[in-house]
Amino acid sequence: GAPATDDAVRRARELPGLRVGLHLVLADGNPVLPPEQISSLVDPHGRFSNRLFADAARYFISPGARRQLEAEIRAQFRAFAATGLPLDHVNAHKHFHIHPTVLGLILRVGREFGLQAVRLPYEPAALLDQRSRNSMMDRLGSFGIKPWLRLMKRRLQRAGVLCNDQLLGIRHSGAMNEATLFESLQRLPVGVTEIYLHPATKSGATIALSMSDYRHTDELAALRSPRIRAALAQIRATCGGYGDLVRLRNQRYAA
Repeated sequence: GAPATDDAVRRARELPGLRVGLHLVLADGNPVLPPEQISSLVDPHGRFSNRLFADAARYFISPGARRQLEAEIRAQFRAFAATGLPLDHVNAHKHFHIHPTVLGLILRVGREFGLQAVRLPYEPAALLDQRSRNSMMDRLGSFGIKPWLRLMKRRLQRAGVLCNDQLLGIRHSGAMNEATLFESLQRLPVGVTEIYLHPATKSGATIALSMSDYRHTDELAALRSPRIRAALAQIRATCGGYGDLVRLRNQRYAA
């Protein structure tokens, strides 16, 4: 539903080794379906709002909203399938797939489109610097969200859908510069870690009003940094996408 989608798909087709996932937008963005078909989900301007708590409560209590939500999720899966790109994984804008109703619909609809992996937005304290670990807001946020993350992981496991063990970059979202990324890599736990950044050639509100303080160009520079490449080599990290994990799992089953 975003204006640069066609350009992004064209670029992805030129890079067959790129792992491309579906970033479901159910908040702070444009739907794929016409707004009149999902009037319970969008504002008068035809956009999803950024009121996550209000929307989350409505999805719990309103059968009509849930039906429209399922239709929009299916439309976004269908739009991705139409690109012809392999579906590497699925996540949601603002990590909204933590919501049990949203996750349930993703799993139900995703089966129709070959869903095999979903991002788990869990960032352990071991990945954080001391200031982040000691932040009261961070500790309160972690306390409130951990039960939902545990439930999410159990549901993914029961569904046979792969996920990462941890995610690096949530607390420093929009500020994953070279120094922050380098320091985090030195604390990388054992397991599968998704590195989470927002790289771009422009920064701030030119990308989105909700990202006015993001330093997208610094994050792009971090990803292109020889220092970061050397750090990954030093810790012997194997880089790839969720599709690579799926292939390894399938090979083990076949063996």
